[in-house]
This record gives sequence, structure tokens and C-alpha cells, in this order.
Amino acid sequence: MSKELIVLITLIVYICLLITLGFFGSRRTHNNTDFFIGGRTLGPLVASMSYVASSASAWVMLGLSGLGYMVGVSALWIVPGLILGHGFSWIWAAPRLQKLSHQEKLVTVTDLLIFEGTEQTRKHIRIFTAIIIIFCFMFYVAAQLQAAGGTFAVTFNLSLKSSILLVGLVIASYTMLGGFWAVSLTDTLQGTLMMVASLLLPTLALIEVGGVGTFWQSYHSIATPEQLSLGGSSSGLMLGGFIIGSMSIGLGAIGQPHLLTRFMSMKSDRKMHLAQMIAIGCFAVSMTGMIVLGMCGKIMVSEISNTENIFFMMTDSLLPVILGGVMVAAVLSAVLSTADSQLLVSASSIAHDLMGEADEGHSRLFVSRIVIAALCVFAVITAIYLPSDIFSRVLFAWNGLGASIGPVVIMRLSGAKPNPKMILPSMIIGFVLTIVFFLQPDAPGDFMERTVPFFVCLVLLYLSRKKS
Repeated sequence: MSKELIVLITLIVYICLLITLGFFGSRRTHNNTDFFIGGRTLGPLVASMSYVASSASAWVMLGLSGLGYMVGVSALWIVPGLILGHGFSWIWAAPRLQKLSHQEKLVTVTDLLIFEGTEQTRKHIRIFTAIIIIFCFMFYVAAQLQAAGGTFAVTFNLSLKSSILLVGLVIASYTMLGGFWAVSLTDTLQGTLMMVASLLLPTLALIEVGGVGTFWQSYHSIATPEQLSLGGSSSGLMLGGFIIGSMSIGLGAIGQPHLLTRFMSMKSDRKMHLAQMIAIGCFAVSMTGMIVLGMCGKIMVSEISNTENIFFMMTDSLLPVILGGVMVAAVLSAVLSTADSQLLVSASSIAHDLMGEADEGHSRLFVSRIVIAALCVFAVITAIYLPSDIFSRVLFAWNGLGASIGPVVIMRLSGAKPNPKMILPSMIIGFVLTIVFFLQPDAPGDFMERTVPFFVCLVLLYLSRKKS
């Protein structure tokens, strides 16, 4: 059989399995609590793996491997930054948020932001939170659709537009069917597949270039001085900014609604340690593996027009056709696992946060599913008509949500009492500053964009807090 046919068969089986899980999830979905957080009954394996799959999306599989190919050793600074960010979320925030979610019957992250204040103040926070979630996730989901569409287009010689439409249809189908249960089960499958790719491909690549020792000798002979340096082209104060900027990507983890809902959905904290070890370990393996794969790719492939395609070139070079099809499915899984979670959170911000809590019945479920379909359509249009590179689009959405929501989450879970009247202004300032710095010429490590908005928002909340 040809490579295209094997890949097609693999993807058809995979997609049918996802839709089957969607039907299974729909049988356990009776109200909005089930639809948006799975009735708070997720175990440690499903919670941790679905968290990993929702976060380590195409930007890890394609973006980090491409970054490793392009910038070399300095790309590794991203790894400790994200491990620290996700580690903080799992070790410090997860137990607190899981407990609080059960006590206060929280359904969305917005519920966490509006504990106190007048009804008017809470209403304004709900509206603004819904706006930034939908705005950022449209860019985020569009990036995932663009990655999946590119994969289909390259593999099957289809047009990019047709490929994006096909992927959007698949994502909308199983997310609308089963809600959070379907998303979590499929994310567990997808996360497992991604981990196989993150372990297998870098290992085979290192073997192909002659082992670890030979790898470094070969890389040293073909790489530029900037690619061999831990600081890239930066030095002195610029080097400090580069390192802090690269590591500060992890700050945004505490403000991602689609990740925080995993903590809220866990059924108990008795096995929290197991979930923490699985999640943090998987992040370390997947991110390091993809950067190493990109660096090995620099040795094996001298020139490439789009560095984010190095993953596919290495797959073709290292694997037989059947396993190559599985790896294409791994990229698709990375895309789907993030996009479905973000569509679900976007729907919850409208159907739960904005519509209120008066009706938890099937009419609200219908509205939620319609919202998912509409949001998916907008994301498809964005991916087709406003294309951008995956890495930068994802980082913008990640930073925007992290700077506006993350500081409020930290204050709330720390036991401090933020002034309700300052929550909305601080969120607006954090989000607007992210946009301002994003539009400026890139600084080394994008230090300002990733750190200043977050800490300005946090300081404002702390200084205006209610003192006991």
C-alpha cells in the first residue's frame, strides 16, 4: 500500500474512535456540570493526561521541533520555564482548586473570579472574561486548525482550505456530542499517542546520527555559533532578558481556563500526587524530545523552507510507512486535544457564565452545543483567511489569558481577598499590556510581553487587597 493510503486508513480508524468516544460521553452527560467538567469525577490518569494533551498541542510537536531546528541549544530554556509553570499549577494550585471546586460547586474558572462584589461588578467581570476567553481561543483554535490542515494538505495533496474544513468538522462533532467526558477521554488517548511520538522519534533520531556523543560532534560541526550558544545571539543584559523571557512562558499556565478545569473536575485529592507526577513527567519528556528532534534534524536536513515541517521530514526519514501514519495521527491528536478543550471552555463562558444558572437542563445543553458549532466556524474562517505561524499565535493567546486571569487565580487560591472593584481593571490592564508588547518589535526572549503584564496585574491586586 502507498503511504497516503496507510495514513488515510490510520486516520479514519482514529477519527472513528474519537467519535465513538463522543457518543459514549453523551450517555453520561445530563446537565451543564456534566457537559463542562464531567460531573467532577475524573481520576488521576485521565485528568493528568488530558491536561498534558490540552497544553502540549501542535506548538510542541511542530513548533518546538521547528524552534530546535532553527535556534538550536538556546531553545532548551523553554523547557525549565514551562516545567516550573506547570509544576506550580499542579503542586500548588491543583489541590486548592480541586477542593474549592467541590465545596463551592464551581463549574467554570469565571465562577472562581466572581466570589465577591456587587451583582453589577460580578456581571462586568463575567462579560469581560467571556470576551477575552473567546478572543484568545479563536486565535488558539485557529492555530490548531492551521496545523492540522497543513498536515492533511502535505500528506494527501489536498488544498489547505479543504483540510481545515475537514478538521473543524471532526472537532466540532465529538465535542458537541459528549462535552467534557468525550474531550477528556479522547485527550487521554491523544496524550498517550503524543508521548509515544515524543519518546520514539528523538530516540531514533539520536541513533541515526550515531548516538549522543556523535550527535554533539556532528551538531557542533554544522551549527552556527548562535545555535551552539545557550544564549543564542544575546550577551550581557540582553542574555539575562533572553533567559528570563524564554523561561517566563511558564507564567501563563496558571491562567489557562482549559487547563484549570482539569483540576476542578477531579473527583478526589487522594491520588493527586500520582496525577502531579504523570503530568510534570510528560511535559519534561515531550518538550525536551521535540527540541532534540529538531536539533537532530539540523544534522540530517541542511535546508528547509518551513522549519515547522521538520517533524514530518524526520518521520519520513526514520520510520516505516505504517508507523509514519501513526505519527501523522499523533500530530492530529495534538491539534484536536487542544482545540476541543478550548471550544468547550469558550462555550461554557457563554452558556454558563453569561446565561446564568437558572436552568441546568437539556435546553442549556442545546445552547452549549450550538455555541461550540458557531465558535468552530469562526475559528475555521480565521485559520483560512488570517494565517500566521503556529508558535507566535499560540504564545499570544497564552500570554493574554495568563496575564489577565492568572494573577486573580493566584490571589484567590492563596487565601487573600482581592478587592472586587479592582479585579476587572487589573484584568483589563494585563490584557491590554499584552497586546501592546505583542505589537512591539521582538525583544530577546520577548521578556516584556511575558512578564510585565502578569506582574503588573498581580501587584495591583495585591496592593488593593482587603486586609484582614
